[in-house]
Amino acid sequence: MKFFIDSADINAIKKFSKIGMVDGVTTNPSIIAKSGRDIREVITEICGIVEGPVSAEVTATQAKKMIEEGEYLSKIAKNVAVKVPLTWDGLETCKVLSDQGIMVNVTLCFSSQQALLAAKAGASFISPFIGRLDDIGEDGMDLIKDIREIYDNYSNLSTEILAASIRTTDHVRRAAIIGADVSTLPPSVLEELAMHPLTDKGLKAFLDDWEKSGQTIM
Repeated sequence: MKFFIDSADINAIKKFSKIGMVDGVTTNPSIIAKSGRDIREVITEICGIVEGPVSAEVTATQAKKMIEEGEYLSKIAKNVAVKVPLTWDGLETCKVLSDQGIMVNVTLCFSSQQALLAAKAGASFISPFIGRLDDIGEDGMDLIKDIREIYDNYSNLSTEILAASIRTTDHVRRAAIIGADVSTLPPSVLEELAMHPLTDKGLKAFLDDWEKSGQTIM
């Protein structure tokens, strides 16, 4: 499974990139707004750190303007994936941009039917929002399962499943078991993936025993 960081936090992106944990980055208008920086500046800097896809989202809602914004964003760097919402205008934009060889991430997906439409429109990635489905009493992982099964039924569909709105390490675990291609997660959740109380307990025991031995490695 690939890990994308869902953030514009440059320090976090650099930190996890150093140890090979960042295969890409996703941003959205909210994330860019919180950074307080110009979108072109932020995306350019991230693309200079990460070789994989970096999602930059359009803000227009009509296809004509969305296409213009998408073409503009795609010119920032060769690894920009243009992010569009799963609306008919978004799907039209996806088709036009993907036909030009531009990576497209179709976001705000909440049903397997929507995911099928995105794949037919040529999406590079489909982003089902797990956490937001959990918020309304559904199990977001059921959607990941359905999309995986549908996509696996048809060899001509190459869209990657990008599990989004990840809230917990268990979301990551379950998405990996189901076979999502990517999880996009905030730095805090990525940090937690390495944590377990038994690891800490075991390490403390090892170090205590070593200290008692009076030895040093070097």
